[in-house]
Amino acid sequence: MFIYFVREPEWERGREIKRERANLKQSPLLIALSLEPTSSSVSPSLCPSPFVVSFFFIRRFSFRPEPDPYCQAKYTFCPTGSPIPIMKDDDVIEVFRLQAPVWEFKYGNLLGHLKIMHDAIGFKSTLTGQNYTMEWYELFQLGNCTFPHLRPEMNAPFWCNQGAACFFEGIDDIHWKENGTLVQVATIPGNTFNKMAKWVKWDNETGIYYETWTVQASPEKGAETWFESYDCSKFVLRTYNKLAELGAEFKKIETNYTRIFLYSGEPTYLGNETSIFGPTGNQTLALAVKRFYYPFKPHSATKEFLFSLLQIFDAVIIHRQFYLFYNFEYWFLPMKFPFIKITYEEIPLPNRNNTLSGL
Repeated sequence: MFIYFVREPEWERGREIKRERANLKQSPLLIALSLEPTSSSVSPSLCPSPFVVSFFFIRRFSFRPEPDPYCQAKYTFCPTGSPIPIMKDDDVIEVFRLQAPVWEFKYGNLLGHLKIMHDAIGFKSTLTGQNYTMEWYELFQLGNCTFPHLRPEMNAPFWCNQGAACFFEGIDDIHWKENGTLVQVATIPGNTFNKMAKWVKWDNETGIYYETWTVQASPEKGAETWFESYDCSKFVLRTYNKLAELGAEFKKIETNYTRIFLYSGEPTYLGNETSIFGPTGNQTLALAVKRFYYPFKPHSATKEFLFSLLQIFDAVIIHRQFYLFYNFEYWFLPMKFPFIKITYEEIPLPNRNNTLSGL
């Protein structure tokens, strides 16, 4: 299921909350930046700096653009996708938590040992006995969503970073059970499922870009979160939260999720594609951004790959620099120890009377 419905613009609640501690300042290098809004209809507007900005949430968009033909997936997105069915009101739908190692179909439990897991949701109709799987993931694989292509004919980095929902009939029991999790977490009536389905269509058409990184000030509990990820687990959490809002009661079981953190001091706003890479952009900054991303390109030779790893280590660990692309804007992250960390953290299932917010 890859649905195209035009919707009115809507922002996540957290985007509207002003956070005084996020008052950013331009570095001397960036004084020459022109803050012109991009001509793209799906790009966010810009504010002069210094300014109060709300970090944390991915922007919502009014429509999903067609992917550029340049973006190609090694593995076809949602090859067996099907429309979400309308359930009878008196049906009883079992809801399942599904989790398995990323790329389990290719590497088995290899990434499972590192707790790098993919999350999805399963449903079973008790009237028909039919099972369904619903998940949200990258259209063009994780690498394309995390780092851009540097095309010789284009001044700006080129991103293939869309993600979308996929719904299909059946649950692959072996895939989820062998190295992961398949466990029932709730039971809902058919009319609640139908309401959830309408919400999924809206969520899928307005939250369209994948974001790998969660950026925080430190690993300490309660540390400032600068940017929040937008990935498969966040879709599952949003869906659980919506079901709780609709009255679903979840079982009290432990639920853990993979998160990939970058640790940074207060980010510096750099600009968007036009203000950095356009005709009147900051060419020095543009070159610095492209130099940073260059080592992350795909490699065909081991020697080239090892050399790129050294370049990445030098930039991120030695010089403590990272350039983040988020909501069509570029940010500079002054990296801090431990720089990057993969965690497998518990996030409790929601309570219908106290649902999670800001997912």
